[in-house]
Amino acid sequence: MGEQTRSLNLTDVTTTLEVALDALGATDTDTAYRVCGTSAALLQGVPLPAGDIDILLTSREDVDTFAAALSSFPCLYAASWLPESSQYFARFDVNGVALELSTIERQVDSDAMECVGSGPWQHYVLITCGSHQVPVVRLELRLVTELLRDRADRYDPLLDYMGTHGFDADLLHRAMNASRIPAHHQRLVQDRLERSSLGTPSLPLTPPPA
Repeated sequence: MGEQTRSLNLTDVTTTLEVALDALGATDTDTAYRVCGTSAALLQGVPLPAGDIDILLTSREDVDTFAAALSSFPCLYAASWLPESSQYFARFDVNGVALELSTIERQVDSDAMECVGSGPWQHYVLITCGSHQVPVVRLELRLVTELLRDRADRYDPLLDYMGTHGFDADLLHRAMNASRIPAHHQRLVQDRLERSSLGTPSLPLTPPPA
């Protein structure tokens, strides 16, 4: 949500997260969160343009806690329920970078979606940002979001990176099926990644459910 004003670089993202998490830490609360969205890919080394930082939280209370911790920064969108996207959402300007806090309150059975269900809480990597070990959703889940949106300018760099650095073929396969990725996009992924020596050499292709 929100308008992208400029592309963030890796330093923008890491320093902004450090500032925000320092502020959260000062509240002495144990708030579970995940970084998702394009900034999650950027943190893992994928050269993608990020316009903001998306932080997923488990409850509205956690959004309110984090928002209170950021109260010294300009609030661009006060914490509110957005029924059209099933989000409780807030946005802050942290030293010139838009940082968005949200829940996504939809029930799903899959563990392989980026921002709903158990997926982001089970499938993540830790990235160092200053003194913080930041949990960031895995690239397999981010890739599927971009495939679902049909944004080739985003999924092509993800495929290039994963083909070079490795991937979890089983997780990716489950994620594509959970999001009903069309067969032509599944074939594209298979063609690009199955030859990678760093991933599982065979990526099964299953038609999305009807």
